[in-house]
This record gives sequence, structure tokens and C-alpha cells, in this order.
Amino acid sequence: MQLPIQVAIAISLGTLVLAGCGGGSDDTAAAATPTVSVADYIVPKVTSCSPGDTPETALQGQVPAALRQAGFGGFNCNLKLVGQLQGEGASWSAATYTDKKGQTCFYHSTMGSPAFNNPAAPPRVNPGVPVINITNPAQPVRVSSLTSTSMIDPWESLRVNVARGILAADNGINGGGGPEIDLYDIASDCTSPQLLASVPVGTGADGGIVPATTALGHEGGFSPDGFTYYIGGSAAKAYYAVDLTVPARPKMISAISMSDLGFGTYSHGLSVSQDGTRAYFVGGGNGGPAVGMGPPPLNNPNATGDNGFFVIDTSEVQSRRPNAQMRRISTVPVRDGSFAQHALSFSVGGKPYLVEVDEAGSAGLQDPGAAGVKTACNAGVTPFPLAHIYDMSSEASPQLVSELRLETHAIENCNKVIPDVLGLTTFTYGSHYCSVDNRENATALACSYFNSGVRVFDIRDPSKPKEIAYYNPASAKSPGAGSGHLMFGQYRAGGPDWCSSRLDFDFDRHLLTTACQDNGLLVMAFENGTWPFPESTKATASGN
Repeated sequence: MQLPIQVAIAISLGTLVLAGCGGGSDDTAAAATPTVSVADYIVPKVTSCSPGDTPETALQGQVPAALRQAGFGGFNCNLKLVGQLQGEGASWSAATYTDKKGQTCFYHSTMGSPAFNNPAAPPRVNPGVPVINITNPAQPVRVSSLTSTSMIDPWESLRVNVARGILAADNGINGGGGPEIDLYDIASDCTSPQLLASVPVGTGADGGIVPATTALGHEGGFSPDGFTYYIGGSAAKAYYAVDLTVPARPKMISAISMSDLGFGTYSHGLSVSQDGTRAYFVGGGNGGPAVGMGPPPLNNPNATGDNGFFVIDTSEVQSRRPNAQMRRISTVPVRDGSFAQHALSFSVGGKPYLVEVDEAGSAGLQDPGAAGVKTACNAGVTPFPLAHIYDMSSEASPQLVSELRLETHAIENCNKVIPDVLGLTTFTYGSHYCSVDNRENATALACSYFNSGVRVFDIRDPSKPKEIAYYNPASAKSPGAGSGHLMFGQYRAGGPDWCSSRLDFDFDRHLLTTACQDNGLLVMAFENGTWPFPESTKATASGN
């Protein structure tokens, strides 16, 4: 099944909406107090960068039009680049793993399907998922590429499970692939993944259930114990649970559709609680009728829209009950965004939280004339996607405590940022993925942004996040055909990159690793004692 290009692009992005007018100036950020409402809170900027850094010259998160025209040279503050491997570029997902030998490897998706083609792109040389040895972060080495069915274009489904040492992906292709899932053993030697399975699931031939909607890929994520892999099948508008008890023989054991959850929108990303009994799914909506969704609730305070996240009871899946069912516990609409990308649960000081991240703005995906951006600004809601943090003490009624609003998101800055994005479509400023340093004891949150780079926040008080570091890479002069930015036709010479992959913290080496689409693998080191904090502890599992 292949989606129309407008819908396909929309699905890849996922933008959620929450309350949100902007706060404003540096003074507003500096003076933020408990009396400042969530909808007016702008995350305080970094107060001190390290010597030799290149701080931002305009608004927080902004790459002004003049810098794009001159050739953007990059910004950084308290994060410095220590290793890079551009290769043929990257796309939507990435994962890091340290094996039993102490080797650390990095894997990232690339664009590989004929469904997305740009005649201006160079030919592919090494299609698939690159296997990169980053044991020496200053000298990353591509060892090989994985080219099994799902690894050609896993889209946003590429994940590692630390507990079992398994690398997984579904056949993503933006929801236009098939029912296949690929699994690799990376525990003994992450530089030489061993194929365990590359098979369709949900067809009956796997020995499991046959869902009401044909199983299709796009997104994915593990339960922490590594015995279940969940698929967010965007085009099929459903979520699936796949049993990995015997990883050579994965089988589908449960499914739930978006209509079952009460939304007619797209499924997307997810996370699973530490004990496996809860999942946090998203419904990417508010995109408007042009992409088959309901209208954004911009000017209707009584409308909830069709964008948000769900708390799901997955205890029957976790316990492997026959005919296991997934059941909705609660629905949380997110109004100031669209195309919800993913939701990640974590704990701070023993208290449960969740971050929900959108990938499109309050009026939907960007159009060349930025009409949607202007519409959102005129309605008094943030024009670009952002992350929202919820207190999950009551899973039946999660409470919004903060939003990661940069100065680029502030309503009063609309006229300053619109010239930067005119002529561009789909993604411009705004969030895509967020990861925490330790899901069981989160102190820092790192997010990847389109145009605004990689940004890291202190979340020791989740109600008052503070920015502590950022790295926005310089414009790549010649991105490869694996770059989604290039394949979507949105690369502009001199312009900023699309940083869109999940991120991994390295507690022992004080590193942050991710991939941006034109620049490929980036390994960055925290400077100035920025992170870890005294309260930080080493994670035993991956960030999401």
C-alpha cells in the first residue's frame, strides 16, 4: 500500500498540538517564575557557553534567512563535535549499542525506496542501514550495511533492545512497505550483526493472529525486556504487538486500530513502561482535510481535535494471555500541534512523567507560502511543533506541566522567523524526537529539531525545563541519496539540516550521539561540565 505523497509526507512527521501561545523575549525567559503559565513559558536559554563555541546570533533555535543565503556555518554551545561520518546521509531513526566486548556501534536508517526519488540525488553506493563502529568516537568507521528487506528503508522503526542485544526494524517506507520485520543479534559483536529473522508477521503464516487491517510498518519500539516489539503502522492506522520470545520466529499476538481508540487519524511512535504493562501510543491528527484529517482546533477552545496520545493497558500482551487484547485507559488530546510523532515515558525523582512530541505545527505541515504558519500565529498558537511534558501520576488524567517552547515558537516572533522558511515545505522549525538520559532517573532530555539542530534540556524540575546545550550542524555541501531532506526535495544549499533521529546519551564518556539527515552520524561531547549532573545515573536501557 502506497500513500499519496502529501499524506505520506505528513505521516513521516507527526505533529501534536497543545495549549500554546509564545512567551517572548530574553527577559521573559530569564524572569520565568511559577506564576508563568505553561502556554507562556519559553525555555530559558543557555546562560554560558564554553570558550571556542559558536553561539546563536538571533533567536533561540533560529537560523536567519541571511545566514542561509550566505551559507550556514553552524552553531554550538556546550556541545562540541568529536566525530562525524556523513556517508550517504541519514533519514528518520537511529540507535546505539555497546556489546559484550565493549565495542560501541551506531546504526541509522536511510532513504532507500523508489517511492521517494529525487532526480538531483547522486546514485546510492551502499544502500540500507550502515553499521558504524564508534568505539573510538573521534574516528567512526563504517563496517558494512544491512540490506535485508526492512533495513533498506526502515523509516522510523529502527530500534535496539539493550536487555537482549537485538536490533529490529519493520518495513517502513513511510507506511508504504509490507508486513516484514527484521531482527539481528548484536549482543556478541555489534560490528557484525547476525540475521535472526526477516519475515512477514500478521499473515497467519507466522503462527500468530491475522489483524483486521493488513500489517504495515512505519514506526516501532521494544518493551524494555525485549520480548515484544510494537509496530506503529501509519497507513494501516493500527498498532501491533509482535512476540519475540523466539527471535528467529517472531509472531503477531495482538492489534488495536485507531478507530478502536476513538481517533480516525494515523498511528505513529510509541514507548512501553518498564514492566511492560503500559504502552503510550500517539494519534497524529489535526492536519486538516487536505491530508484526510479533521481541522486544527485553532480558534475553537471547545474543540479537542484528533491529535494526541493514549495510555494503553498492555498487561495481557506482557503476560502472553491467549488472544491478548490491548485496551485504552485514557486519551489526551494535544491541541497546539499536529502529526504527533511519539510519546516517551520516564521518571524524575521517582515520579512518572511522559513527553509527547509533535512533528508538525498547530496548523499542519508547512506550505511554500507559510500560510499555515501565519494562520497559527494569527490564532495565537505556536506555529511550529514542540514537545509537551506531562505528570503521569494519574494515568487516567495526565496533567500538562510544561512545553519545550523555544523563541522560534513564540507568537510575537512570528514576523522574525517567517522569512527564514518561505519557499520550504513539510518541516522547517520544530521538534521530531526526544530522548532522556535515563528513563528510570531522568535528569536531561535531548531533542532533535528540523532546522534548529540538537538541543539538550535540564529536566530535573520537569515543570521548568532549562536549555543547557545545543549543536546545530553547518549546512552540508553535498548530501547523499540516503538523506530524507534531499530526497524530499527540501535541501537548500547553505540552509540548515533536518536533525530528526532519536538520540543516545553516553554517561561514561559524556557524549551524545545522533544522526542528522545531510550530515549523517554526529558524536558530540558535553563541555563545561554541562552533563551529567550530580543527580544523574547511568542508564541500563536505551533512551526509547
